[in-house]
Amino acid sequence: MLPIDAAAHSNRWRRRHPVDKAVLALGLTLLAVSLPPWPGAALVLVTALVLLLGPAGVPARKLWRAYRVPLGFCLTGAATLLVQVGGPDGFLAPADGGPRHAGELMLRTSAASLGVLLFAFTTPMSDLLPRLVRAGVPAAVVDVALVTYRMSFLLLDSLRQIRQAQAARLGHTTRAAQWRSLAGLGATAFVRSFDRAARLQSGLAGRGYDGTLRVLVPEARVSVPFTLASAGLLAAVAALTVVLERPLS
Repeated sequence: MLPIDAAAHSNRWRRRHPVDKAVLALGLTLLAVSLPPWPGAALVLVTALVLLLGPAGVPARKLWRAYRVPLGFCLTGAATLLVQVGGPDGFLAPADGGPRHAGELMLRTSAASLGVLLFAFTTPMSDLLPRLVRAGVPAAVVDVALVTYRMSFLLLDSLRQIRQAQAARLGHTTRAAQWRSLAGLGATAFVRSFDRAARLQSGLAGRGYDGTLRVLVPEARVSVPFTLASAGLLAAVAALTVVLERPLS
């Protein structure tokens, strides 16, 4: 199981309804995009970080391991605003206002990414996907997403076992051996995936599959106090941004 999935199943908000967490997490994401980068996005980033490490109880190490990937994309995107290609100053020159624009983009994207991670780290996919049918998503689409999600872990486990077997047979000692092992890894994973899919189809047919996968969903109700508190927190962040924007700018 991936660290983000393990945290989603073990955090303090695990039993809350996905709607409760969606209002808070997606609301913070929208504020990060719509509010001024300074101080709006900075406040959103701090708020999401405090919620993740505090009330949600997400381990800091797992959060960093997941956050560093989108943070790398944020840094790469912001770095492109520091230079301009062509123009009177040469083929490659510093862009006018580049550091300011790069900093604003970095604040927006990093805060928005942390808002999305707040939802991902507190809501298991097994709780979210079955409830999408009630929201109007076709059942067939939800079934495909559920099967893909569950089989992805089996595929990752198979890849890990194959790599361990190759390493035990000195398959990674030289560059040529590494390329051969990589080709064998891809071929074996491809064959195993089709074999698992065929066995899954046979198993479903033998159990009278009628086009719908029925899974048990943990019972949870939308908490009105939690939702109102989330809306109040979002309003407080927006109001504080308006109050601090002029003095800080």
